[in-house]
Amino acid sequence: MNVLVLGSGGREHAIAWSIKQSKECGELYVMPGNPGCAQIATCLNGAANDFEAVKEAVLAHNINLVVVGPEEPLVLGLADKFKADSQLKNILFVGPGAAGARLEGSKEFAKEFMNRHNIPTAKFKSFTKSTLEEGKQFLGSMQPPYVLKADGLAAGKGVLILNSLEEACAELESMVGGKFGSASSTVVIEQFLSGIEVSVFILTDGEGYLILPQAKDYKRIGEGDKGLNTGGMGAVSPVPFADELFMQKVEQRIIKPTIEGLKKDGIPYNGFIFLGLICCAGEPYVIEYNVRMGDPETQAVMTRIKSDMLLHLVACAKGELSGQKIEISKEAALAVIAVSEGYPQNYAKGFEIEGNELLSNNTFSGAVKLFHSGTAQKEGRIVTSGGRVLSVVANSVEGEGDLAAKLQECRQKAYSQIDKVSYRGKTYRRDIGEDILKMLESGR
Repeated sequence: MNVLVLGSGGREHAIAWSIKQSKECGELYVMPGNPGCAQIATCLNGAANDFEAVKEAVLAHNINLVVVGPEEPLVLGLADKFKADSQLKNILFVGPGAAGARLEGSKEFAKEFMNRHNIPTAKFKSFTKSTLEEGKQFLGSMQPPYVLKADGLAAGKGVLILNSLEEACAELESMVGGKFGSASSTVVIEQFLSGIEVSVFILTDGEGYLILPQAKDYKRIGEGDKGLNTGGMGAVSPVPFADELFMQKVEQRIIKPTIEGLKKDGIPYNGFIFLGLICCAGEPYVIEYNVRMGDPETQAVMTRIKSDMLLHLVACAKGELSGQKIEISKEAALAVIAVSEGYPQNYAKGFEIEGNELLSNNTFSGAVKLFHSGTAQKEGRIVTSGGRVLSVVANSVEGEGDLAAKLQECRQKAYSQIDKVSYRGKTYRRDIGEDILKMLESGR
């Protein structure tokens, strides 16, 4: 089976790596990919949201299955364009149409969907430039911290959590005034929920579903979760508080109502759903939906799936997920992201990356894998080309045992290898997983 993965980051590298493990995988392509993807697949020129370029690639390379990594092509209706095209309508495709992608493409739509289908989430109201003063009054009626969310896609930067009412009002005015372009023409203000976040992922064809390994990511640039929000500085899987009881609540109160809600609303859905959840005193609430896998959680999650991911994706695309089983390893996984100095604000790029087997092999020794994110090939060298440059993912030895010991093993492996990678301005957090270890030590 020839497969095309769309996207260029660490998430897409990890998805491609997972597909590559399948005996059913024929030729593997990534568009546009990155130098890491090129070590395991053929990278094709073209943007993931350029329908004509994608169509040309699918036809030229006899692609049987298309898997979409990022959200933008889905929000723009790439799946719908495939179904409407006589040459592409029979190509297997993993990713929802534009109607389903609104779960991520519009925060307001997602919140209204949750309210309509009694899915637990924070209370909210939406405001625009014309209702700015009402928005400020609404903020004044709430207790800090204040949560402001750009309604549309804002590259992971459209959520603000502020402690000062004055600052919250000023930011609301800035957002509806165009701070995030059209993405913040509508702003969702919602109740702040206090708890621990967890990312839960499912693969669904709109009827059946598979629950993938859950993960916890680390958004802030600084250790101790301080500083600016980023796309993600690391991830850990599994998450100890997301135990069997918690996941039963998630499945009954959130996963099943979400799938049933899509059906009731007449929205066909095929692909991943990322449930950004928060655990408040043992109860799950939805912070947000995403219609794709997360980054960097994917890099950790994919390494724990033992069953054939390609066969799961094919079953999803065919509408045959009901009755399928997913096999998840008992090992732990931990991802650490190396970023460019200055990220998530201004940063320089084009610095040569050196170290260990990076230039020739995407797998380090000792169950440690390296996935590329913001890298590029230049005159035979691999150089930095983005804010998040690469992720090192370590897995523990599989088997029964203490999760704390497994995470310690992962931390030792990941950090010993990331220290061997060098480029000018390399920055990363050294505390990934430490909070989970403290939680385990305290018995919570």
